[in-house]
Amino acid sequence: MQGIATWLEERLPRLLEEHGVPAAAVAVGYGDEVVDAAAGVLSTATGVEATTDAIFQVGSVTKVFTATLVQQLVAEGLVDLDRPVRDYLPGLRLGDDDAAAGTTVRRLLTHTAGFEGDVFTDTGKGDECLARYVNLLAGVPQLFAPGAMWSYNNAAFCVLGRLVEVLRGRPYDACLRTHLLDPLGLQAATDPYEAVLHRVAVGHVATAADTTLHPTPTWALARSNAPAGSMLAMRARDLVAFARHHLTEPGLAGMRAPQVALPALGQGAAWGLGWELFRLAPDLVVGHDGNTIGQSAFLRVLPEPGLAVAVLTNGGDGKALHRAVAGHVLRELAGTDLPAVPAPVPGATLPADLNRYAGTYASVVGETVVRADEHGRLWLDRRPLGELAEIDEPPYATELVGWQGDTFWPVTADGGAHQPVAFVGDDGTGRAAYLHTGRADRRVR
Repeated sequence: MQGIATWLEERLPRLLEEHGVPAAAVAVGYGDEVVDAAAGVLSTATGVEATTDAIFQVGSVTKVFTATLVQQLVAEGLVDLDRPVRDYLPGLRLGDDDAAAGTTVRRLLTHTAGFEGDVFTDTGKGDECLARYVNLLAGVPQLFAPGAMWSYNNAAFCVLGRLVEVLRGRPYDACLRTHLLDPLGLQAATDPYEAVLHRVAVGHVATAADTTLHPTPTWALARSNAPAGSMLAMRARDLVAFARHHLTEPGLAGMRAPQVALPALGQGAAWGLGWELFRLAPDLVVGHDGNTIGQSAFLRVLPEPGLAVAVLTNGGDGKALHRAVAGHVLRELAGTDLPAVPAPVPGATLPADLNRYAGTYASVVGETVVRADEHGRLWLDRRPLGELAEIDEPPYATELVGWQGDTFWPVTADGGAHQPVAFVGDDGTGRAAYLHTGRADRRVR
């Protein structure tokens, strides 16, 4: 591990420059050893230096914490994953009552519940905010029948957080601290009021009007989204400690078992109970990514050699920095490589008939127009709606070229990465029913 520590000390500052990242914190756990490193500034406005004691938001990595709280309830006999959620939350209402009745705890954990998932409504800062949020879901549309497909669902994890609250009789963040953070000795903040007691990172964002990175005026999203990843912040070494807990606690091993295969989008291979499974063989690689307002978190775990890598960043191309760091660590300590990133397929062409794909697809946070031109080329234009528009999320436009079947390659990077898009299903006229980017957006007209 000394070689890893030396490499991080020498290489991390240069990686920040290469990828336009203001600050990063890294931790590596292998066997009984942990090394960590940090570089850069936590805010370009203040110039405060990043140290290994700095906390960064971990975003959607929080979902693994929420899933772990649910698994503890399973171990205590208080929850059955295959029983309807309404058995525990009798007042749960969704836009489709039959779908709500058929939604199980497992389907929430595996992003297969089928209702609109990008709901970021702020329901206040009080302890009742999560209950209020779940009550609002009575108005969300059902995109597909429960269990019919996989579509990333933030709102589902808010429902799971509410389940934890009801069965424990305490607010979600208190349950998180009592049942995970404190027992594991993690130095973490569950809200901005705790965060200010630490050396804390601030996210850096670009906007539609200004493409240069600057500190965000809003540190966190709403408290009501905390179980999905709007609040939790911690040191990189604490995220590794949480991962090591999963490797040493036998009752949590089942959370890494594949539950549902993912569509061919160049992401992971499958989803477990909270964990994303990036590679199933020859070596299992699990983890989760997280993105909040200008901050990105990456956790990768190789259970067999007992290796965990956490990379936390506060702006810029954090994904590329993570691949540089985690890729080096996995090669040096485990003799393996990260799963390959998607890449254009040489010679791939578009189908002759583009009518299947052209149209408008929407969710509550975005509208995407796909159109074919007179030259047989396909174009995608996306504009943010709702809460994402309010925080000035930039629009995105690109040409789409052939990749794999009904999955196409975007010519223009989005946030520093090329994320393939898939056209899924049939609307009854031969046209795609959904545009899938990790989330299934339904054709609207």
